[in-house]
Amino acid sequence: MARLGMIAGNGRFPILALETARTLGQDVVVIALKEEAAPEVERLAARCYWISLGELSRLIEICKQEQIAELMMCGQVKHVQIFSAIRPDWRLVKLLASLPRKNTDALIGGVAKVLEDEGIRLADSTLLLKPLLAGEGPLTRRKPTRDEQKDIAYGRRIAHALAGFDVGQSVAICERACVALEAMEGTDAMLRRAAGLVNGRPLTLVKVATRRKHLLFDVPVAGPGTVRTMRETGTTALAVEAGRTLLLDREEMIALANETGLAIAGYPAADEGGGR
Repeated sequence: MARLGMIAGNGRFPILALETARTLGQDVVVIALKEEAAPEVERLAARCYWISLGELSRLIEICKQEQIAELMMCGQVKHVQIFSAIRPDWRLVKLLASLPRKNTDALIGGVAKVLEDEGIRLADSTLLLKPLLAGEGPLTRRKPTRDEQKDIAYGRRIAHALAGFDVGQSVAICERACVALEAMEGTDAMLRRAAGLVNGRPLTLVKVATRRKHLLFDVPVAGPGTVRTMRETGTTALAVEAGRTLLLDREEMIALANETGLAIAGYPAADEGGGR
C-alpha cells in the first residue's frame, strides 16, 4: 500500500502537519533533515529516518523501502545551509552539474524531476494544513491605516518582482521607500537590518509567494515568531497573500498582534488580479 511521506525541515510547519495527520488517523513516514528538523518530529511520525542535506540517493532508497508514492516538503531549509552544509552524494552532484541556476526553483525542481522518474510524486506541502492558509481581508482587530495601505501597495509591487527572480519573499517598506529586501538571511534578519536604517520610523512588512501555480515547496510562512520580531523592530503592519501563506499557531499569532495593536491583512495573489 502506497504511503504518504514527508521531508521535514525546520520550524513549526512539519510539527503541525504531523499533529493534523494524527488527528485524521493518517500515518506519515518522516524523512527528517539532520541540519534542520526538530527532534519532536520523530515522536509524531509513523516512522522516522534522519538524513543529511545532499543525500538524494538515500532519500530515494527510503521512499522505495517504505513504498512512499507521495512526498510532502514541509518546513524551511535555510538557503545558507544549501551553500555551507550540503555534502552532495553522486546523484545530487550529477543533478547540480545539470542545472542552469542554483536557486530554489531550479534545485527543487530538479530534485522533483529525479523523484518523479523514480515513481515518487511531490504532493502539495499544505495538504494537511489548508485551514491555516491566510484568508483575504483584515486578520487582526486593527486594519492597516491609509499610510500602511500605501506602503503595502508599493511593497507588493516590489515583492512580486523580487519573487519572480526566486530571490526572497519579503520586503520592508517605510514611507513608500523600500528599506530592505529578503535574500538568504530570512525575514527576521531582514527586519532587524531594516530597523537599523529607519531611525525609529515604523516599518511595513510585505510577504508574497513566488509566482508558481503550485504549493509544492517554499510556501511563505508567518507565525508568533514573526509578530515578536515585528514588535522588536517597530514593524506595525504585515501583508500576506491569501490562499498562499501559512499562518502557523494562528490564534497565538493574532492574539500577540492584537496586544500590541499591529495590523495583519491578507490580499489576493497577483495571478488572481492583485499586486501587479
